[in-house]
Amino acid sequence: MPDSADKPALPETKPGEHPFAPYVRILGRGKRGSRSLNRAEARHAMGMILAGGVEDVQLGAFLMLMRVKEESAEELAGFVDAVRDQAEAPEGLRVDIDWSSYAGKRRHAPWFFFSLLLLADSGLRVFIHGAEGHTPERIYLTAVMEAFGFPVAHDWETAAKQLDASNLTYMHLRDIAPRLAEMIELRPILGLRSPVHSLSRLINPLSAPVVLQGIFHPPYAGLHQGAGELLQYERVAVIRGEGGEIERNPDTTMKVFRARREDDGFITEEESWTALFPQRHVKPEQIDVKDMRAVWQGELSDEYGEAAVISTAAFALHEAGRASTQDEALEMARTLWEQRDRERFKSAGPVTRSSA
Repeated sequence: MPDSADKPALPETKPGEHPFAPYVRILGRGKRGSRSLNRAEARHAMGMILAGGVEDVQLGAFLMLMRVKEESAEELAGFVDAVRDQAEAPEGLRVDIDWSSYAGKRRHAPWFFFSLLLLADSGLRVFIHGAEGHTPERIYLTAVMEAFGFPVAHDWETAAKQLDASNLTYMHLRDIAPRLAEMIELRPILGLRSPVHSLSRLINPLSAPVVLQGIFHPPYAGLHQGAGELLQYERVAVIRGEGGEIERNPDTTMKVFRARREDDGFITEEESWTALFPQRHVKPEQIDVKDMRAVWQGELSDEYGEAAVISTAAFALHEAGRASTQDEALEMARTLWEQRDRERFKSAGPVTRSSA
């Protein structure tokens, strides 16, 4: 956020009260007295939280008041400013796509893992960040990556090496912003999602030119779109992903909510991808990673899964500028899928059953 002489002043603390108290007060004054935080206030408030300068009771009150009010794009941008201030991401580590994975899958397998492999094989450098375990009965990307022999990077040096070796790396949120990861894990305690779930998807720590977002609740699309514009990201594309992940459900029309930077400013727009099938597929009784491996190797056919892989990769290729039209992107993704190395995982260790 650029400094400015007319930057809004931060709220004043009353005598004897905790320095964070004004932020709880701003949000909690009731329907007529409360308001949203401006970007500078949101940045300062989140900075205090990340630095451990907030009492637990204050944090719980702040998160739930924000949840009831619903966060604004300006608040999210300020929160991201604070996270990026302390993330200590290395300069010069280039990536093409920032890919967030926080939701986990429950109804269908995480087919987008194969989409990520296709993108990496096409030469795109993809940085993934996420968290897992905060929502029961879901399978998270890290479990699938482990089953297929892809270790998680726990520091920036390892992430850089993995990107150079395979164009793909995953870092857990706890290794980027530990306090933020702790806040995500409050969901089972608070019983509700909080602004942290939206915030984490937007941090883009390596300043990738393309930021992809998967959400579950459609009203949040515009919020992410607006925050991306405020953060001056080159291109943000938000979809209602299957289960909340960046994965296209090929059975339904996919709407893309995009904000992109042009020479004369930002353009916000929507684009629709038509459904690939006339009716929905029946969801599987269980998610089995062994079946995913068999599909990759061509030993098992899964119409839904293969369409999800191809169309998700096509969406990313289109947003990354590798294809100028949807049809071109789909054809490129199909070719990548058909030309995949089917022997790639045959020498890997046994894949254990992972179900949700």
